[in-house]
Amino acid sequence: MTTNTTTSVPLVHRPADARLSARGLLARRLLKEVAERVPVEVLLPDGRPLASAPSGAAGLGAPLPVLQLHHPEAFFERLANEPKIGIGEGYVAGEWSAGRGSDLAEVLAPFAQRLTSMLPAGLLRLRRLVDRPLPTWQRGSLEDARLNVATHYDLSNELFAAFLDPSMTYSAALFDSRAPWAGQDLLEAQTRKVDAVLDLAGVAAGTRVLEIGTGWGALALRAARRGARVTTVTLSLEQAQLARERIAEAGLGGQVDVRVEDYREVRGTYDAVVSVEMVEAVGEDYWPVFFRTLGERLAPGGRVALQSILMSHERMLATRGSYGWIQKHIFPGGLIPSLEAVEASAQRHGRLEVASAHRFGEHYAETLRRWRTRFQDEWPAVRAAGFDDTFRRTWEFYLAYCEAGFATSYLDVAHIELRHAAAA
Repeated sequence: MTTNTTTSVPLVHRPADARLSARGLLARRLLKEVAERVPVEVLLPDGRPLASAPSGAAGLGAPLPVLQLHHPEAFFERLANEPKIGIGEGYVAGEWSAGRGSDLAEVLAPFAQRLTSMLPAGLLRLRRLVDRPLPTWQRGSLEDARLNVATHYDLSNELFAAFLDPSMTYSAALFDSRAPWAGQDLLEAQTRKVDAVLDLAGVAAGTRVLEIGTGWGALALRAARRGARVTTVTLSLEQAQLARERIAEAGLGGQVDVRVEDYREVRGTYDAVVSVEMVEAVGEDYWPVFFRTLGERLAPGGRVALQSILMSHERMLATRGSYGWIQKHIFPGGLIPSLEAVEASAQRHGRLEVASAHRFGEHYAETLRRWRTRFQDEWPAVRAAGFDDTFRRTWEFYLAYCEAGFATSYLDVAHIELRHAAAA
């Protein structure tokens, strides 16, 4: 079932090229300063560099990645009006692209690596003047959560099937670090990740499992094959439908209950609670109820296994109140936590303690690289399902932007084990 048309993706309109406003001139000056600090060659349409390469960049050996400007005046005006969101919207609008022989993630990575140093410190202190707050409808209430989930996960099952592995696992894979990653199968790496989550939660035959965030059923299926009894909840109608079909086809319908239900509506206790990359969508205002729910649903002696995207605590505090490109165009609402925030919220509201945490952010960069490659390879099929070139460029930027974040350690991901404080 396909529910998406191109109208579900916000369109980005390029301002008409015109004489630069005072703000546009300032944006041009700031981008020139950035280009002098970051090892990326920023080229004007006629091939001239916007600025000299940063000191020492020429001696790095490999050619610098190239950011090619196509409509610089329009891009400068966009950055002047939307400093945080403008770079992504400018890419989608065709105002710039990765230049000759350059990969988009490689162009973005140096910016991600220098996010706190590519502008003068005085300007960074003024970020609060340009930061837009998160809209009230994205803050994570039950009604917001249903809309936010539908906006992304109900785009189309066919879309996600086009670029994910056959298990349709939409989270970081875990590759075998003892062997080169290039030759490793993504499905095997995703299965290794799911098994790691289940092992962390102690899932075995007879275990009562609560999964918060069903996805398309890969973890529930794997847990059921271990002999566990699984209750899995999602707010995505598309995901629930396909997960039920896959579970029934596997003959495991008697062991797995797929519910279209919010985590706040679940009752009962479970030996294991698992949740893979769902806490990021909860929203800071609702972390107390999320972690309280984990504590209340977990039976004595049980274990919680979370897979969470993370950022440094300093970066989380700096960005917690702002509205970015990802929130506007990809994942409405939510906030990526720090490990410190997870630990504090779990302890204070769920009476849970972090028993262990295993970080594997570089594995996510490789996962995203593979998703983006397959998305591009399968674009004709995606387009035939009703998606246009605006959508294509939006998702190319999204996947490359995230890949760059993990490749440079601006973002991380971890398996986090939580236990009741008395049992930790």
